[in-house]
Amino acid sequence: MCLINIHPLMDFDASELLRSPGDVLLNDHLRPRIMSIAWLARRTGISVSSLRQITRGERRINAEFAFRLSCVMDPTPAYWLVLQARYDLARVGAEHDARRRGK
Repeated sequence: MCLINIHPLMDFDASELLRSPGDVLLNDHLRPRIMSIAWLARRTGISVSSLRQITRGERRINAEFAFRLSCVMDPTPAYWLVLQARYDLARVGAEHDARRRGK
């Protein structure tokens, strides 16, 4: 069994452009390989509408979707979940900062 060591103070490079996991899926994985959302839906069993919502940033990539994507594409389920977690944390942090500045 392969375990991942995660340091408690792990953080991300703030200078790196924040992109949604759906944007990464569409622009880094589907378009370069000339794959359509419909093709990915057939291969993964994820509905076309769910995949479209993910690529538009309207839906999160959950563990089930991450696993299904990894069965068809190179990245691991952990890759997709870390992308989603990073995106979620950045959005919540920005909202928190905005609320704090508004007070």
